[in-house]
Amino acid sequence: MVRAVPAMPAGMSGIALPDMSESGPPDPLARLGERLDKARARRNGKPLPEPDNADLQRGAGLGFRIGIEFVVAIVIATGLGWALDRWLGTRPWGTIVLFFLGVGAGMLSVYRAVAGIRMPVGSRPLDKIDSGRKPKDDWDDDEA
Repeated sequence: MVRAVPAMPAGMSGIALPDMSESGPPDPLARLGERLDKARARRNGKPLPEPDNADLQRGAGLGFRIGIEFVVAIVIATGLGWALDRWLGTRPWGTIVLFFLGVGAGMLSVYRAVAGIRMPVGSRPLDKIDSGRKPKDDWDDDEA
């Protein structure tokens, strides 16, 4: 059921608005501008240094790289498992096995990205390779 609302007398809007007079308080934005001008004058007009976003961008780039590599490893491995299942008729075992291998490959990729490892798995840096001699470890010092 709809209720009738009593009509307002002419000239009244029903909303309480402040009186618009010249003697009212100044505009809050104008006061803020004045305070900012005073603060700038105290600093001798030197501009604030701009924030350096290089670290933020580097971190975001690493995060996107990790996420993409993880998802791509899983999708490719699962797709290969699905294709092998269709070809060999071994449904769903190829998909399941290769899905988990993809998860493992993705996790290895994430670990290597976070740890900063840039070499292929199983290789040694060139500065660690001795010219054809057996690599010497710290625990081999007592043999010499």
